[in-house]
Amino acid sequence: MMSATTSVERMPREIFVPARGQYDNIGDILLRRQLLDWLRPNGPLHVYVGEAPEGYAEGLALTPDDVQYRSFRAWYTAALCSAARGRASYVFKPGEIQLTLIGMKEHLAMLPVLALVRARHGRVARVGVGSRNFAPLPRALMGPSIALSNLSLWRDAATAGYLGQGRIMPDLAFASDGRTEKRDLADEVRDVLVVSMRFDLDYPNAEWLAGVRAVAADNGLMIWCVTQVLRDDDRCGQLAADLDGYALRWNGTGHDEQEQRLRDLYRRAALAVSDRLHVLVGALTEGAVPAALLVSGKSDKIARHFAAAGLHDVSIDSAGLRGSQIRDRLQNLLGRRAPILAGLAEAQTELQTVRRLLDQVLSIESVR
Repeated sequence: MMSATTSVERMPREIFVPARGQYDNIGDILLRRQLLDWLRPNGPLHVYVGEAPEGYAEGLALTPDDVQYRSFRAWYTAALCSAARGRASYVFKPGEIQLTLIGMKEHLAMLPVLALVRARHGRVARVGVGSRNFAPLPRALMGPSIALSNLSLWRDAATAGYLGQGRIMPDLAFASDGRTEKRDLADEVRDVLVVSMRFDLDYPNAEWLAGVRAVAADNGLMIWCVTQVLRDDDRCGQLAADLDGYALRWNGTGHDEQEQRLRDLYRRAALAVSDRLHVLVGALTEGAVPAALLVSGKSDKIARHFAAAGLHDVSIDSAGLRGSQIRDRLQNLLGRRAPILAGLAEAQTELQTVRRLLDQVLSIESVR
């Protein structure tokens, strides 16, 4: 029998993870909440939320056992101290990296923490990360951070090819929301067409508007324009007026409440038209067919991320198309609803495999 002096106590490591993001963007909450839910069974969470506004932490569904930090200095110091004791692991936040010196702040500033975590046999992981730009210098600066990671999973093939190490996974927002009841998405009544467009791109032209109105009329759908990103709210109101539809707007607070209002509407949507990736993904997880109806086809972001989830041909470049052609393209997407939902189910199965892999990486226990 082992004596008290030789017995060991195995304890899960503390997991340090940043969860701050664009506070006016509910899509950021979808990613971060999913990751936090995955991490929680592996050890106590130390979560940096920054100066989050009212409703943001509620949207993340943080629990009383999660240690929240608004001060970066306090969170960073706690991470260093925990790592020095051999008690810490670190997980990067999911989402898009803007590979500039400002955008790479987490990946550069955390290097001392990562090095100490690894030196004391902790684990470092990044899950569901994608790059916005692909210049050579930022790639070189990312090298040490990637080298210190036990696991790197990228959310699109272009990022994986650019940064070189790691494998591809579906975006975390494709995961089934464990807070909603299991439903048969294929059998639900759908009477809505959802529209949400970015504020910082060209406004849709008359043909675009005519095509959306036509496919709604052909299928007996009410048009609802929605705000999932606060910066898009004025555009939401303008689109609702021009499409003879309704508007679900947002004042930027009560993130959890706005997400629920959006989900309630997405559950009624047959089609979601947007140039916002996580509007389309969020609507798809509630059973709506996603249509990336781009005013200009310059960006392949949505196509890249849907392709990584095994879903193809959901983007439509509307430049130069007549309203009747836009209507036909949207109607074609509606006709593919069954295979699109089947593809979603496959992506969600793949995400469960990713979760098990992350659990394995984080399963090393510290010993006292």
